[in-house]
Amino acid sequence: MTNTAALRPATFGVEAVVEELVEIRRGMAALQAREAAVLARAVEVVRAQDDAPGPSGVRDVPLRSMAAQLGVALRVSDRTVQRQLSDAVVLTERFPATWAALAAGEVSGAHVRVIVEAGLPIDDHDARAAFEEAALQVARRETPGRLRPAVRVLAARLHPVPLAERHAVAAKGRGVWVRDLDDGMAELIATLPAHLAHGIRDRLDRYARRVIDARGGAGSGEAGAATVGTTLLDEPASDLRRIDEIRADVFADLLLTGHATPEVSNGSIPEGEAIVAHVQVTVPVLTAVGAGDAPTELTGRAPIDTATALRLAGTTSGWDRVLTHPVTGTVLAVDRYRPSDQLKRALRVRDEHCRFPGCRIPVRRCDIDHTRAREHDGPTELGNLAHLCRRHHTLKHHSAWRVRQTPDGVLHWTSPTGRHYPDRPARTLTFITDDAPIGIPIDRDGPSGAPF
Repeated sequence: MTNTAALRPATFGVEAVVEELVEIRRGMAALQAREAAVLARAVEVVRAQDDAPGPSGVRDVPLRSMAAQLGVALRVSDRTVQRQLSDAVVLTERFPATWAALAAGEVSGAHVRVIVEAGLPIDDHDARAAFEEAALQVARRETPGRLRPAVRVLAARLHPVPLAERHAVAAKGRGVWVRDLDDGMAELIATLPAHLAHGIRDRLDRYARRVIDARGGAGSGEAGAATVGTTLLDEPASDLRRIDEIRADVFADLLLTGHATPEVSNGSIPEGEAIVAHVQVTVPVLTAVGAGDAPTELTGRAPIDTATALRLAGTTSGWDRVLTHPVTGTVLAVDRYRPSDQLKRALRVRDEHCRFPGCRIPVRRCDIDHTRAREHDGPTELGNLAHLCRRHHTLKHHSAWRVRQTPDGVLHWTSPTGRHYPDRPARTLTFITDDAPIGIPIDRDGPSGAPF
């Protein structure tokens, strides 16, 4: 029998560490907000000098001088300081609510950068304020990685120029570049429409995982073992490449020869095998029929233009119809004209990624877990299932972390020291309602747990 009393001091020790780090991060955020305010005040001083008469063509000299003075004092490049001055003005003047949340330690600097980057194109003051309120609701409870796709969709809904027009302009900037690196290496960089870029990455990932599966899982982790082989023709016993190395090798093979290297010794990737990319798009039904203008989305990533989304939907073998709650946006059901594995499809649409707080491993690489275990009479139904990556699936079953699921699909995680972290389904982060017109249900009671 476990001695609970013996474990208690260790638990208290962990809680003390967690609490201290939370307080440190709050303090760091408050200092970042204070620094932004001081930098903005420096710009005010410069603006007063700019009002003074001076020769044309050198009106920015006061700003340069201020940046130089601060840079020398802080041992930082004056160009870096000048950029920081600009960022501080944007934050304090155009995103005051975000700055206030940073000062209160409710969000981190990383959250602020995501919100400002997404919201900058919104020129209307009232629309930007509404965007801030909704974005901060997500930022207070999610990581910057999860925040980014949600605020991109929100900003797309409020942008003064339709997404289709912006995409047409941006697509003209697509291209391919090479940047030389040290040690005989180089980066091949391509700027493409989002659905193509993610489709390419997904296809490379599928090939790479087939190679790893063929060698019995050796070195299957993201880190893997030391590099030995360099081609897809290596014997499985000697092929110890990491998954990133395999992706790069397949990428080179496909571009240079038109196909992946024929086989991996005992045949894991036949040359003619059709491994295709998996690209999931979400199209509001009114948009699809031309009766609405809600933006379409490359699911879990970013908005895409409606024409591209409809073209992709038109070539797929079937559509999932997603039924959502009219207020919260929670996925209630998924059906299809050709039904198959309906429950799994509903879970994939609802979750999008691992449901441990902050994790973004996509559902195709996750396990479907019974929130209340099957051996404890947990039902196999939507309200008791969720996707967990292998790391967090193992953590749930072999540590003191606990989780329960409420009917709206929210997973309520409790840490070993008793802290509560709710994880909401991804689809509820960007749902339009009358009460929250730009898409995020407002949590009037505020977040619980750590501030970020």
